[in-house]
Amino acid sequence: MDFDFLLQTRLFHGLTAPELSAALAGLQASEKVYAKGARIFSAGEATNRFALVLSGSVTVESNDFWGNRTILGNIDRGQVFAETFALLPEEPLLVDVNANEDCHLLFITVDVLLSGEDGERPSWMRKLSSNLLSISLHKNLMLSRRSFHTAPRSIRARVMSYLNTLCLQTGSDTFTIPFDRQQLADYLNLERSALSKELGKMQRDGLIAFKKNRFTIHSDGEA
Repeated sequence: MDFDFLLQTRLFHGLTAPELSAALAGLQASEKVYAKGARIFSAGEATNRFALVLSGSVTVESNDFWGNRTILGNIDRGQVFAETFALLPEEPLLVDVNANEDCHLLFITVDVLLSGEDGERPSWMRKLSSNLLSISLHKNLMLSRRSFHTAPRSIRARVMSYLNTLCLQTGSDTFTIPFDRQQLADYLNLERSALSKELGKMQRDGLIAFKKNRFTIHSDGEA
């Protein structure tokens, strides 16, 4: 296992190498590989584990009874998922998690984090609990952003809202989005054909240029 990489993640930020070794043992960490398209977690099931992506990526999505899919986010290398449900093991998952590509995951059991008094906890446990809180707050912000992107009524306004956020996050007017066209449509709550048509119009109007999931936005286009 790549300790240098793990120590650079949000989850294990601030831990020393000895603390990381103790944490992996105490959390009963285990690795597993999934092929593209494989189901990792299913809505309705409960879990006392969450996972850190060591390589590849996974998609978190909501699938309703009638077959409608909503993409809630893409989890990339170094990020975690299902931590909220793991820390509330009596609550069933409300989402499905699928491998977006071949991926290698590190599963972490949280039972030890839910027991013991703060004064009795080793340093790695206190640091990890603080990191999990920070991750949870960050994810709440991400969900708020999605609501912001899907609020506009027009397709163009939704696309511009999303691309503008990525521009601000990356600090560049050229960036790669984490979704294919169908996933982007699901994330923005749009029909794929309507989204593709609008992207073509936006490119002709000089607002954007794109090839697959690589985008450049222009400030002098016709909005």
